[in-house]
Amino acid sequence: MSSVVTESRIMAIDFGIKRIGIALSDSLKLFAYPYVTLTNDSNFFDELKKIIEVKQVEEIILGIPSESKESKTSVVKSIEKFKEELKSKTKVKVILWDESFTSSIAQQKIMESVAKKKKRQDKGLLDMYAAAVILQEYLDSIKTV
Repeated sequence: MSSVVTESRIMAIDFGIKRIGIALSDSLKLFAYPYVTLTNDSNFFDELKKIIEVKQVEEIILGIPSESKESKTSVVKSIEKFKEELKSKTKVKVILWDESFTSSIAQQKIMESVAKKKKRQDKGLLDMYAAAVILQEYLDSIKTV
């Protein structure tokens, strides 16, 4: 008797006006890894849908800066608008996740794991590593002991 193993994954998105960092979990949903940085343009959703289909993404974690309830920055408003677009265009569950300090953590991980200085200066690298930090925090929060 064989058991069916699902290969679904969780995706994290680090939204930016110019670039959008994408990270994916492994199929066991234990580890996050930087996947790709996409340009935030008219082709974005077509490219994202391909990744969602091929990688069998079941859930999207969208990073959002923590904020006070009274003042919503334009970045937060852009992310909330993007979340609604994500939900309608992909039909995948979207969860907002606090992305505080993810860029500085991602920068440290890049310094530790990317040997060439020129490669470390690629801004797209920071976006996908930040997405991986967001995703790993989320995965750690849902792990059952």
